[in-house]
Amino acid sequence: MKTKHILAVVGAIVLLAFTSISAYSQSINQNRGSYLVEKTAWGHPNIQGVWDRRTITPLERPERFAGKPFLTPEEIRAYERASAARGDGRPLDSGRGGPSVHDPSDLDYGSNVVATGRTSLVIDPESGRIPPYTEAARKRASAAAKTRELRGSADSWTDRSLTERCLTWGIPQGLLPQAYNNNVKIVQTPDHVMIYTEMVHDVRIIPLDGRSHLPESITQWHGDPRGHWEGNTLVVESTNFSPKSSFRRSNVNLHLVERFTRTEDDMLRYEFTVNDDTTWERPWGISFPMIRGDQPIYEFACHEGNYGLLNILSVARNLEKQAAQ
Repeated sequence: MKTKHILAVVGAIVLLAFTSISAYSQSINQNRGSYLVEKTAWGHPNIQGVWDRRTITPLERPERFAGKPFLTPEEIRAYERASAARGDGRPLDSGRGGPSVHDPSDLDYGSNVVATGRTSLVIDPESGRIPPYTEAARKRASAAAKTRELRGSADSWTDRSLTERCLTWGIPQGLLPQAYNNNVKIVQTPDHVMIYTEMVHDVRIIPLDGRSHLPESITQWHGDPRGHWEGNTLVVESTNFSPKSSFRRSNVNLHLVERFTRTEDDMLRYEFTVNDDTTWERPWGISFPMIRGDQPIYEFACHEGNYGLLNILSVARNLEKQAAQ
């Protein structure tokens, strides 16, 4: 009888543990409606603070996880161990190999998959993969490549991308998890929200006063953002992107909608949906939680000592001299 009793107790513990894990996973993957959101002095949901977006979860779902949106706890541990075992400091599915300008110790992807256990940051479409480019987007890319081939891409520093020139990583690229500098600082006032990303010290000031968007003729690198609250979620809609902007081949036609939702004291869910029917065959979106950080925001210094751009232009001039001889 003792053996049967022990087996029954063990079985109950195992069942309780499995039920607890399932309940925990379910609570993470839902809206956590039971969380009582802290308010600012003027009554808005408080999303202020420094938030850490480091994760080893890839943007798109790897082929081996096709049809599998979530990892089990055992799979999460195995994935994190496999990523930690890489010698180049990159996550398991970073998709990169070969030499890098960065020493592995320079990289700071973090060591964990996202708290939701998802296999990709892309959640829409359900495949976890970014939709294919349109024919128009492919033609633009081909034409740009031919232009670079004919006239080169180093006549001037203005021929180089904004990212290469250390000016901006762009929006929403700058809010995706990076190889380092993954902190985001949010400051609120009754009429505005400031979002400051550590990477390339990008600062966005988002008005909440209901003003209309700028005229279509006025474009900006980060677009023209307008914010409002939907319940406990800050919704930011951005249009008017500059031709110099480039989020995965999209710029002036990009329509971006971002959502920031406090789901726990130490967790802020970030989501966005991008729509540009001249670039992708359908809209797509991502979602991942950012964790409250305990580190300060550091100054990002890239112009200082950025010899890459100088060398690119210098080599181009020397090649032109050689060709003329």
